[in-house]
Amino acid sequence: MTATLVFLALLMGAVVWWLVRQTINVKPWVASAPSGAQEGVGFPAPPKVALGVLLAVITSLFALFVSAYSIRMELSDWRPLPEPDLLWVNTAILFVGSLGLQWAWRGAAREQWPAIRVGLVVGGGCALAFMAGQVLAWQGLAASGYLLASNPANSFFYVLTGLHVLHLLGGLVALARTSGHAWAGALAKTRLGVELCAVYWHFLFVVWLILFGLMLST
Repeated sequence: MTATLVFLALLMGAVVWWLVRQTINVKPWVASAPSGAQEGVGFPAPPKVALGVLLAVITSLFALFVSAYSIRMELSDWRPLPEPDLLWVNTAILFVGSLGLQWAWRGAAREQWPAIRVGLVVGGGCALAFMAGQVLAWQGLAASGYLLASNPANSFFYVLTGLHVLHLLGGLVALARTSGHAWAGALAKTRLGVELCAVYWHFLFVVWLILFGLMLST
């Protein structure tokens, strides 16, 4: 459990580093530049800063839940539930989705529209498949008698996995908007949107690995 908390702390450090990296090169004369000013002179896009703050908040939230999980599992009424095999499939699906968005990000840097669009479709499709898989896993556990209120371990499983799905669902909103820019051929907006979506998907994949590993270890 300590290793999990350390991993979350390292994840928070990575988020803070990424946030600082977006702002460290800002120059006073650039910060007040108009919106149409040339890119690449050190001025970070406000959405990048907002994403960095959001990732820091999400990391803190999951760290609190993991801490509560570690404390609650020490009590005598804790009975771990069996992890559905479907979760392994869902993990692979989420990984493929993250790879798809990385492909789109690389395509955006090279102005390769087919790669961008294919990557966005793969990322979005895998996100939907992952959420469908999670619903099936919940239904399977409920049918086997592992209900939300049956045991504290059950409650934490549903809450943690449900919270992760909610964050992924929020990411789909941004992904849909970015896809609209991609199909409209708006390169600047597509580049920014793809980068933000890719970073967010990579982040959620790492969070899922932490949660999955935590549940497997108990």
